[in-house]
Amino acid sequence: MDIQMMRSDKLGYNAPIIVLDKKYYTYEDPDYSITNIPLTGQDLNKLTEVVELLKQFSGFSHFQELSGMVQRLEDKIHSSKTNKSSVIDFEKNENLKGLQYLDSLYQAIINETPLNIVYKSFKSRTANTLSFHPYLLKEYRNRWFVLGITKRGQPMLNLALDRIEGLSPSNVSYIKYKQDDIKDYFKDVIGVSVNPNGEPENVMLFVDRTNAPYVITKPLHHSQQVIETTDNGIVISLKVQLNFELEKEILGFGDAVRVIKPETLKRRIRERLAHALDLYDADLTSSGIKTALQKAEGRGSAILQNVYTKKEVNKIKTIIQEYFNKTLPKGDKQVYAIRQLLIEIPELKSFLFNKNLKKILASKGDNLFLTKAIYFDKPPESNWYVTWHQDITINVNKKTETVGYTGWTQKGSVISVCPPEDILKNTLTIRIHLDDTDERNGGLKIIPGSHQKKLNNDQIATITQNSMALPCEVKAGGIHFMKPLLLHASSKVTNQKHRRVLHLEFNSLELPGDMEWGEKVVSNKFKV
Repeated sequence: MDIQMMRSDKLGYNAPIIVLDKKYYTYEDPDYSITNIPLTGQDLNKLTEVVELLKQFSGFSHFQELSGMVQRLEDKIHSSKTNKSSVIDFEKNENLKGLQYLDSLYQAIINETPLNIVYKSFKSRTANTLSFHPYLLKEYRNRWFVLGITKRGQPMLNLALDRIEGLSPSNVSYIKYKQDDIKDYFKDVIGVSVNPNGEPENVMLFVDRTNAPYVITKPLHHSQQVIETTDNGIVISLKVQLNFELEKEILGFGDAVRVIKPETLKRRIRERLAHALDLYDADLTSSGIKTALQKAEGRGSAILQNVYTKKEVNKIKTIIQEYFNKTLPKGDKQVYAIRQLLIEIPELKSFLFNKNLKKILASKGDNLFLTKAIYFDKPPESNWYVTWHQDITINVNKKTETVGYTGWTQKGSVISVCPPEDILKNTLTIRIHLDDTDERNGGLKIIPGSHQKKLNNDQIATITQNSMALPCEVKAGGIHFMKPLLLHASSKVTNQKHRRVLHLEFNSLELPGDMEWGEKVVSNKFKV
């Protein structure tokens, strides 16, 4: 009986159902679906009446939010009646997550039903289940949010639907809300990020002449006012809280908008623009890396700037300073070195081995591994110079008498030894600079090409007295490639500025017997 009804027009389907092998039913048209049937003439007439009725209320503020719905219905009716394509293309994102929860949240709000919401923010590692009392659905830039609370007396929470992983009814009693708490909740912000305890600030922006018409015809916020018009552009004022969406709106105009005040916002935008430029500067090319590494092999030294952004450098310095704050007794002065750096501060690894350094190491081959990591600081208040020398020791796990390994020393837990030349020649040193460095703050000076063999004191004196030393100027965030046998020295600080450097050594050769590198980190850690 149901099949016959679907075949007929009583339900409006007229489904093209056929029988196969006298026992299977299927659609004659494989693309047919009852969910895709066109609107009937009666449907269209009814919808037309509804649209005309809704349009009569368009002048009332209560129905202003229906304008988009009216246009959608008119467009759908036009398409169905004329069998032509749609003439209105509304912004949409078919891949937006969380839309499946819209109806459930809407019903929960109008029926005053609390919910258990499984929620995982972008910053959380795991999801949490919240007992949530929903009050308002909010849309911003094609992304949906639900406003509500978890407990009486708690501040409002604004949950993004695309971060909801599940919801179900809760058995707790619904906590009602005051209309005044909701209607003006987003009044003082652009977007959806609200500081419940924050006050709106007077924001002044300059908009250049090209973009001024766009800002005038589509204000950034309902509080926007044009307070000055010049030949170059306009100055507008906003009364809003300072939040992420405001910054994003300003940054979206690029160099067309400039913050006049407040100073906190001006400084924040300047920092973000500087970091954005820094990211472009730190975009290393494969050819640039290859050239620098070839130069390091040939001359024993090469400099590659902008390997780390200023933001990355500041983060590294902060982590090191936090280490000192925890480990140094009160009143003690700053130490000048941290040996076994990544053993002492393992959290540095993820910041040191950024995309650029991984790219550099990968270009050297899959067998490379870290063998040593040291932090050096030459502070202004404790000054010294370093004479000409070569780096001729490596760190190992234990003292094992082996042919070719001489000059054993131990400082604390660090065991060092002078290995055969082939080990040293295979070593690549990478010095990461955390400060702008030149001769004035103790930057290295080198003798290019002096890295071919281990030298005695007389040979070092002869070479340095008869060669032109080359000063190495490296910007903060840059790196200095060195071969350990390269002759190098440094002068005293004369400009009262720090020279902080992270000294990393890499190799691909294993040590003999049961001797092992003291700080080995294997190469698969360096995959890009």
